[in-house]
Amino acid sequence: MESLTLLISAADVAEAVQRLAQDIDKDYANRHPVIVVVLKGAFMFAADLVRAMQTPIQTIEFIQASSYGTATVSSGAVSVVMGLGPEAIAHQDVIVVEDIIDTGTTTARILADLQTYQPASLKLCALMDKPDRRKVAVAIDYLGMAVPDRFIVGYGTDFAQKYRQLGAVYAIEEEN
Repeated sequence: MESLTLLISAADVAEAVQRLAQDIDKDYANRHPVIVVVLKGAFMFAADLVRAMQTPIQTIEFIQASSYGTATVSSGAVSVVMGLGPEAIAHQDVIVVEDIIDTGTTTARILADLQTYQPASLKLCALMDKPDRRKVAVAIDYLGMAVPDRFIVGYGTDFAQKYRQLGAVYAIEEEN
């Protein structure tokens, strides 16, 4: 059984989302980006982000990748479960929306795959970053906040598919 410790309040999450939307609006004035949401974790963040943005978006696309399964540590093996075709982003401005960047392995794989589709530009927006866990360098263009090296759940992120519905962000504390 695990217990949860509050790390980021719902109000602080909302403030970060608003700030990121404003930063994207400044950079994408007179442009219509394609938003690529990395499922499943980023769905709540992406929904709030696009609602907060004033920038008209071209479309929203979804991809799914994983390196965790039901563990609390990345396996290092990235599995792309659901992808998208090159026609969705070729020659378009693309913003990839992630909930959290951990080792960087999954995100680097996603960005490399999308780059082969020749987007006009490719940027990364992440709500949270765990820089202490980085194994693969990933440039985050829009970052909400750095978080400590703890297993994070809530606001879309999960542990074995649980806790996604929580409005705040928590750390899982393992109990014996």
